[in-house]
Amino acid sequence: QVQLVESGGGLVQAGGSLRLSCAASGRTFSTYPMAWFRQAPGKERDLVALINWSGDTTYYAESVKGRFAISRDNAKNTVFLQMNSLKPEDTAVYYCNARNWRDDYWGLGTQVTVSS
Repeated sequence: QVQLVESGGGLVQAGGSLRLSCAASGRTFSTYPMAWFRQAPGKERDLVALINWSGDTTYYAESVKGRFAISRDNAKNTVFLQMNSLKPEDTAVYYCNARNWRDDYWGLGTQVTVSS
């Protein structure tokens, strides 16, 4: 069992930065690929970024490529999302996800609001 708790969201002006954290419980954290998703009001939940278990392979949605960076610290059971050059369209609830062939775990989300 893995429990995920996101933090670091908030209100920021366009062009600003935020760093999201996702703290995971459970001894098997390091075996899971981890991802950040986001969901804006009235829209579907979309994949933002993905990182493999060792941290040496990442994937980004086109809309955030070059602005966001995902990373993980397996010793601290934490995954991060550094968000730079934020835009109003980045406003959403951001969710942390741990998923493998058998399991699919989600956090409760953290709100990110970018003002213009």
